[in-house]
Amino acid sequence: MIENYNTRVTELLGIKYPIIQGGMAWVAEHNLASAVSNAGGLGIIAAANAPSENVKEEIRKAKAKTNKKIGVNLMLMSPYADEISQMVVEEGITVVTTGAGNPQKYIDMWKEAGIKIIPVISSVSLAKRLETKGVDAIIVEGMEAGGHIGQQTTMTLVPQVVDEISIPVIAAGGIGDGRGYAAAMMLGAEGVQIGTRFIVAHESIVHDNYKKKIVDARDNATIVTGSNTGHPVRVLKNRMSKEYLKMESNSSSFEALETLTSGALRKAVQEGEVINGSLMAGQIAGLISKRLSCKEIIDEIIMEAVMLL
Repeated sequence: MIENYNTRVTELLGIKYPIIQGGMAWVAEHNLASAVSNAGGLGIIAAANAPSENVKEEIRKAKAKTNKKIGVNLMLMSPYADEISQMVVEEGITVVTTGAGNPQKYIDMWKEAGIKIIPVISSVSLAKRLETKGVDAIIVEGMEAGGHIGQQTTMTLVPQVVDEISIPVIAAGGIGDGRGYAAAMMLGAEGVQIGTRFIVAHESIVHDNYKKKIVDARDNATIVTGSNTGHPVRVLKNRMSKEYLKMESNSSSFEALETLTSGALRKAVQEGEVINGSLMAGQIAGLISKRLSCKEIIDEIIMEAVMLL
């Protein structure tokens, strides 16, 4: 079989397949990350808004479950970003993905430590700016993705970024099977980041209620909230998301909207609150119809993609 999955991304990260697991808050912890890495991809632990000690504990638990590489996703708006940026160096992390900002202030420190830096971006201009700062690759995320999103689609944004930068591009948003993987490669990407499909993996700690909502989702199951506030978030439709949109259309204050969603993602993930919880998921949810292990998910994607390519 022709190994079409060998790219600059696999060489850069030292992984078998150019598949990166998304850094999903409350979801991307040591069980999922280690399983993805053991399956040949790159597992990611999401720092989210957690204190440094919590993230360090997750890293060490992941290392106990795999001898493969593990990455950390740093949300740059986190109040603990500075201490986590130093902690990943101390813990020997070799790959960091970043979101919600510009990681420029940490780049020199991370590069000196040999860490590969891969920011998540949603515009050509930011991709170009970060390349000049010395990052190693770029994750280009389209608005099909779950959670916090930009304004452009994966199909349109990826090739525009590919045309403007020389470092590897990793496509994200709307990718969940071998067809999506192959399409990303045709657009010029050299790897993919996948989030929603890994939510329903056997190794994922996400509550069964949440997983069932994704498996049962149809093509129109997601909705975008927060567009008026400048912080758009894609979630599965439920009572809370509908109430959010109603409040948003009535010009409710940002504080009132924050109160409505406070703790809603954690409740969905840990407690299975699917009525008033925040069920972050991408549009790819409509394509997910079964639950598999991380290895089965990755093997299926690669096998299908190689046949197509």
